[in-house]
Amino acid sequence: MARGEPDLPVHGHAAPSFELPNQYGEPVGPAPGRAAVVVFYPFAFSGICTSELDALRDNLDVFTSRGVRVLAVSVDSKYTLRAFARANSYPFDLLSDFWPHGEVARCYGVFNGARGMAERGSFLLDGRGTLRSSIVTGVGEPRPLHWYLEALDELE
Repeated sequence: MARGEPDLPVHGHAAPSFELPNQYGEPVGPAPGRAAVVVFYPFAFSGICTSELDALRDNLDVFTSRGVRVLAVSVDSKYTLRAFARANSYPFDLLSDFWPHGEVARCYGVFNGARGMAERGSFLLDGRGTLRSSIVTGVGEPRPLHWYLEALDELE
């Protein structure tokens, strides 16, 4: 799955496919025939990451009403993610890119090897697994909710 160079996937092309354990250890990934937003974030229980995922939770109907599944990915273990999901009532899957460490984040070009974490990157995939839109923000810079809304509008 690793691609060597950490290039971002190209819009209009197939996004890297993957399957990771969720907070319950169940294998989860983008499903054929269903759009998904793959949300990479550095670490569970950190301030900006929590506020970003809270915003997704609080606006989940915007995604589900359009048939879009939210998949949040970090390098945390499934045990940490289970506690994080429970503490914040996240109704979507939190996926563990723990081992091989950051492999899926590398495939999406958002793994920071020097810090051992995923950067903040979100990728909207259509039901065919084609990358339709993406955003990557700098360290400490949250992704604005309006990006998701605009990307979802373009998906339709």
